[in-house]
Amino acid sequence: MPIVTVSGPRITLEQKREMVRGLTEVAAEVYGRPPGHIIVIIQENDPENVAISGKLAVDRQAKSS
Repeated sequence: MPIVTVSGPRITLEQKREMVRGLTEVAAEVYGRPPGHIIVIIQENDPENVAISGKLAVDRQAKSS
């Protein structure tokens, strides 16, 4: 079974529903498998757990505010 993993910031439940519908549809088409064979895993990351260019995302957000 194909597994699609998405890692990013927190999103709403409705956004998750929309994303998994779309990802499942595309993966099923590309892999030639039924949608029931596609697994989608969402990994949410808080800004204090992500760094960009050596700086925590939470610190980068504080500067841009």
